[in-house]
Amino acid sequence: MIDGFLRVAVATPEIRVADVNFNQEQIIRICREAAAAGAGLVVLPELCLTGYTCGDLFLSQTLQDAAIKALHKIVEDLDEYNLVAVIGLPLAVSSGLYNTAAVFCQGRILGFVPKSAIPNYAEFYEARHFSPGPVAAEVTIEGHSIPFGTNLIFSCRSLPEFQLAVEICEDIWTAEPPSGKHAAAGATVIANLSASDEIIGKADYRRVLVQSQSGRLTCAYLYADAGNGESTTDLVFAGHNLIYENGHLLKESQPFQTGIQTADLDLRQLVAERRRLTTFPGKDLSCAGYRTIEFDLPLQTYEHLQRPISPQPFVPANQNELGRRCEQILNLQMQGLKKRLAHTDVKTALIGLSGGLDSTLALLVAARAYTALNWPLSGVLAVTMPGFGTTERTYGNACALADLLGAELLEIPIADSVLQHFRDIGHDPEVLDVTYENAQARERTQILMDVANQRNGLVIGTSDLSELALGWTTYNGDHMSMYAVNASIPKTLLRHLVRYAADTALAAGNQALHDILDDILATPVSPELLPAENGTISQKTESIIGPYELHDFFLYYLVRFGMSPKKVYRLAQQAFAGKYDDAAILLWLRIFVRRFFNNQFKRSCQPDGPKVGTVSLSPRGDWRMPSDAQSEIWLAELAELE
Repeated sequence: MIDGFLRVAVATPEIRVADVNFNQEQIIRICREAAAAGAGLVVLPELCLTGYTCGDLFLSQTLQDAAIKALHKIVEDLDEYNLVAVIGLPLAVSSGLYNTAAVFCQGRILGFVPKSAIPNYAEFYEARHFSPGPVAAEVTIEGHSIPFGTNLIFSCRSLPEFQLAVEICEDIWTAEPPSGKHAAAGATVIANLSASDEIIGKADYRRVLVQSQSGRLTCAYLYADAGNGESTTDLVFAGHNLIYENGHLLKESQPFQTGIQTADLDLRQLVAERRRLTTFPGKDLSCAGYRTIEFDLPLQTYEHLQRPISPQPFVPANQNELGRRCEQILNLQMQGLKKRLAHTDVKTALIGLSGGLDSTLALLVAARAYTALNWPLSGVLAVTMPGFGTTERTYGNACALADLLGAELLEIPIADSVLQHFRDIGHDPEVLDVTYENAQARERTQILMDVANQRNGLVIGTSDLSELALGWTTYNGDHMSMYAVNASIPKTLLRHLVRYAADTALAAGNQALHDILDDILATPVSPELLPAENGTISQKTESIIGPYELHDFFLYYLVRFGMSPKKVYRLAQQAFAGKYDDAAILLWLRIFVRRFFNNQFKRSCQPDGPKVGTVSLSPRGDWRMPSDAQSEIWLAELAELE
């Protein structure tokens, strides 16, 4: 539970219909198993203490009394475990019988939550036995007054982000599920005890319901389904258990299996996301009528988190999804540029083509835009400007790429003009410092801007999101353009976009274009501002500022979710285990934080460009940060890890 993580479990015990004693033992066993797995919360199915398919036996006083007796036995036997458990049973209160979830922890029943929506159609006839639950009431059991109602929030003192609420099966299938009000009242975890029979197509629909509800409510949603042991007189139950977090599947059971499924929720991330979403109702404005029942759980540290932590969070792991994502992103970039070209009524799109990944992607996008506009591709002007560090490999690839795409190629060497500039400002060209490097970048930008004036053109920017985050751009050099198509594309994703373009070319029979793009992908990332060594690139970006896959990981979690550096470090340890040691991760994380803060002034005046993902650093959109903000408290937190 350190850093806001909570291990949870959904479980389907094997039961026998109306055999309360057998079911009691199975529930105790499975709860102990969940506790042994480190879970702080376990959710079991609807009416699992008796079986959902008891029919008119629910009206038997014998069954009702046995269920209450068994509940007390379960609570007593589990009192030594640091575990919140939620189980289903029928509960008789006064003249009513209710389909109820009992919530208990460390030997204490915290409350009973009754089902709100009582289905009485098709195969369901619950209204024959059960009444809809009241909003607020108390029930007295063995002399103890226990909260009973649909307005209960169970709140963990030691982990304030853990706010639990309950709904039961049909509740989520209604037009206004109770979980909507629960979330507005502050619940971050919704437990659903279900006995949803299995028919063709229902599993897919169930997933959509749970996924959309968890995403809509920015919550974790735990769905525990009845399974083996329920009567098959007319129905079959598959035990389809699901754990979703903010629309993302963390764990799903296989059909017709009993046992537990565990996953680690990031409750602090959920709360942070709610704070970011200004349309999410504030708790103080929404919790009228709700009752909060507090409990304690000791904080735990999980050595290995049971949740997917991708080392490349910007890149889908599924290859089919990756292809669809790449096509969508290229289309978004193209549509943004297409609109800008049409609006400005330019005749030429200029790209400084280096033979590297960034300018290659910009050229591919420009070609798409001209095709969509039905403009001749000769209107795309690729300007190659070889300098002191340009290699034959990148120069040759730039020229070949422009030719294959049908763009006009203009070559303007910059060595003489930069040397003249050095003479003008009194800089020794033997001193290979930042002046030496940046003078080349600014000379190239000046050329592009002036040629754009000549050609009634628009300079298309090539810098990507990773470079902007790190400030790895020359101010008023490659930092500047008239429309920046790569501004929200991180480097790790950019590689896949170019790879997708190469694969698409190959599928279309364009072997030559595929081969050029393939070689560009194999070329080390470099600004090529320092002289080559033996004809090869001497200045390798990742050797200087660190691996882009690490920086993109840091960017995603620090910016998108506002996580603390300590938490990002911990996630990175697991995501990159076996590839980077702890010292390397800490080193590059410290560098990322320092560079991110120190280079905000560059992002504060970056050009327009299309947003394509959830992370953007546009000063007009997602990221508004003062250029003189200090990084001390972030760096101090990292210093504690040394």
